[in-house]
Amino acid sequence: MCGIVGIVGQQPVSERLVDALKRLEYRGYDSAGVATIIDGALHRRRAEGKLVNLEARLKEEPLSATIGIAHTRWATHGAPTERNAHPHFTDGVAVVHNGIIENFAELKDELSESGAEFRTETDTEVVAQLLARFRRDGLGRREAMHAMLKRVRGAYALAILFEDDPSTIMAARNGPPLAIGHGNGEMFLGSDAIALAPFTNEITYLIDGDWAVIGKTGVHIFDMDGNFVTRPRQVSTAAAFIVDKGNHRHFMEKEIYEQPEVISHALSHYINFIDNQVLPVSDDIDFAKVPSLAVSACGTAYLAGLIGKYWFERYARLPVEIDVASEFRYREIPLSPQSAALFISQSGETADTLASLRYCKEQGLKIGAVVNACESTIAREADAVFPILSGPEIGVASTKAFTCQLAVLAALAIRAGKARGTVTDDQEQALVKSLTGMPLIMRQVLNSIKPKIELLSRELSICRDVLYLGRGTSFPLAMEGALKLKEISYIHAEGYAAGELKHGPIALIDENMPVIVIAPNDRFFEKTVSNMQEVAARGGRIILITDEKGAAASKLDTMHTIVLPNVDEVIAPMIFSMPLQLLAYHTAVFMGTDVDQPRNLAKSVTVE
Repeated sequence: MCGIVGIVGQQPVSERLVDALKRLEYRGYDSAGVATIIDGALHRRRAEGKLVNLEARLKEEPLSATIGIAHTRWATHGAPTERNAHPHFTDGVAVVHNGIIENFAELKDELSESGAEFRTETDTEVVAQLLARFRRDGLGRREAMHAMLKRVRGAYALAILFEDDPSTIMAARNGPPLAIGHGNGEMFLGSDAIALAPFTNEITYLIDGDWAVIGKTGVHIFDMDGNFVTRPRQVSTAAAFIVDKGNHRHFMEKEIYEQPEVISHALSHYINFIDNQVLPVSDDIDFAKVPSLAVSACGTAYLAGLIGKYWFERYARLPVEIDVASEFRYREIPLSPQSAALFISQSGETADTLASLRYCKEQGLKIGAVVNACESTIAREADAVFPILSGPEIGVASTKAFTCQLAVLAALAIRAGKARGTVTDDQEQALVKSLTGMPLIMRQVLNSIKPKIELLSRELSICRDVLYLGRGTSFPLAMEGALKLKEISYIHAEGYAAGELKHGPIALIDENMPVIVIAPNDRFFEKTVSNMQEVAARGGRIILITDEKGAAASKLDTMHTIVLPNVDEVIAPMIFSMPLQLLAYHTAVFMGTDVDQPRNLAKSVTVE
């Protein structure tokens, strides 16, 4: 959500700033801009829409400077127009901002009464106006920066230029991440290490409350009280990743087809393939001793947590309390300090998830982080980190990160079961064999179902509403399938527990309503077939996603049946997720939507 980059160096920066912004496009945005200092004056170029529009503007009106800041904006306060695009200028101050200034209305009223003229609808402009006022009052640049930070409340990552200092960028962090990159005679600033990967792999992460003064040869970091502090410099692995679409039309398609490989990589971190055993994972969380587990996440990560809840309760007999992080953080849940908590986040920066983590930490719980970014804030604040190792995921609609999250949660649940004595050696071996065989099955599925999926997607692309049904772990998978479809095709879709059909959703069933039923031939299959009969009796169009045994056992006429291999129950969610991902993807392609960057969505949600 929003992206910030900055360079203070020796060579022209505008082209490099835009290239760095391109590496942040996966976060989602609706306008972009660049600011520089040339001959003692601030200059900027801004544009609505995609970065190609900003590039065109810079081609017409180039900027030649050795210092600059740039931004991709995801609109919160104010429409996504050029006027509201960052950077914002006020009396020799340029500001870019990721986050939300919660007391902006109060500050705006105060500043307006003292004569300030606001030119945008954004909350960010109060930052520029405050800095300008403090400079007029006689404060130096650092003093003005510190005074401004004392006045604003909320979540922010800030990069600031002062017109009278063409050699320095100032930055601040409270919530959304900021990374400082160390170069040779140049310094860099970015929302994450991926943005800075072409320039450097030596990174310093600011923590909440930090603010920094960045020059060509180094950085000075201060805490909220203005005291000088040091933060560790570390080598980032982000530079190792080459992010491109290869031979695929979209990043989402590429990431769907990467799943067999990345799941193998993830499992190798948790499983001894020779002995078919789950490896010890952490000394910080003793699953044998915790009486319960709290789990929280947002979006697709939350749905992965829901599936994980079934596994922890079934295999480890460990009670799980789970909620979306935006509710979890405000419920004031009574938690035992003897318990543990797991927080799931692809980016490791999700604001609500991070707030929930901190709530649990205050209650004395041991914290585990299931993350893709091991350098992220959530990872750094956890006691134990469980990496999903899926590599960079650029498509906003999560695919490979979801299945890697599931693979890691399954391994953790089995390990917890062994620690608690609820999984025998023989059961562990059988479960692990299923996990190790999963990548091959995933590859077979991906190679075989595309023609059927494309045919079905054409028919779905003209629908306005779709229902998804499932039982057991297929219930959260139904919600995930519906989420994928609505995210990228904009078709209204809802996922329900199949047993809840008769308690309301059945009123929607008619001959125009496609009902996608996720029904592996497991212990819930007969019950799910009964729910399918209820749909059929009312003329609903059934799309059955099942396995070979299920296809043979089902006697119902369906609009389509997608048949997958027979698999063990523990890996069914990962296998059955793939037709759901492809169904959403191809439907969106037929409809001509922006698959990788769907409207109104952001990859990394760093504000509440």
